[in-house]
Amino acid sequence: MNEQKKRKALGIKIVGLLLVLVWLYPFYLIVINSFKTKSEIFKNTLNIPEQFTLENYPVAFEKLDFFKSAMNSVLITAVSLFVIVICTSMAAYALSRNKSKLSDRLYFVIAIGLLIPFQAIMIPLVSSFGKANMLNRPGLVIMYLGLASSMAIFLYFGALRGIPQSLDEAATIDGASRFQIYWHIILPLLKPTTVTVIVLNSIWFWNDYLLPSLVINKEGMYTIPLKMFYFFGQYSKQWHLALAALFIAIIPIIILYVFLQKYIIKGISDGAVK
Repeated sequence: MNEQKKRKALGIKIVGLLLVLVWLYPFYLIVINSFKTKSEIFKNTLNIPEQFTLENYPVAFEKLDFFKSAMNSVLITAVSLFVIVICTSMAAYALSRNKSKLSDRLYFVIAIGLLIPFQAIMIPLVSSFGKANMLNRPGLVIMYLGLASSMAIFLYFGALRGIPQSLDEAATIDGASRFQIYWHIILPLLKPTTVTVIVLNSIWFWNDYLLPSLVINKEGMYTIPLKMFYFFGQYSKQWHLALAALFIAIIPIIILYVFLQKYIIKGISDGAVK
């Protein structure tokens, strides 16, 4: 029996190692090719550079207008995350604590939103916001709130099932209002789920090209993904600069993930299992 367990554990480790290598391979290509010249990339894409060059990075940094485009990305991402966390956690709290058929039906409708792809509603969504003169950054934040609400409420609702309602009753006896219970008791207990919502959505918002290109494609409002588009012209593609810019752009998300990864698995399991 012990021998079978060891073989099973070894097999799981081998499969895990192979999956890690598959996941890291695109990242490896980005890094090694960002240190090559344009001609060397086309000559040999897979191998380590014959001669490392750092010239791509300052040029890519300048062409990205990194500080301005990064501030635009940070502003949109941070405001969207704040609005999503507050609105969806409050909605999930209300749905979980009101035991009624209406709450169950509302939760079912919200969960269905997970099955609807953005491309299916893209044209009517942008058209409606255009008629309301909301094709700007506040409009983009509202769009992100609508698109991200289903997953966030699903995770928060599942996590709230593990928080006993007796905490609410005890706080009510002590004189706390409904909002005070949510803010001082419930929201701190939802920290792992909140971190999960933040990480999953920050990766999406930071890397999103399609929606910002439809909503805020104006000079001075470009995010990093929009700026990266200009490395690819009609007649030439500056892969050496694009890969260097891509590596610069993904560093903030990698740092965020490294610092918050311990909360992610717990948050997902709390939201999906309980």
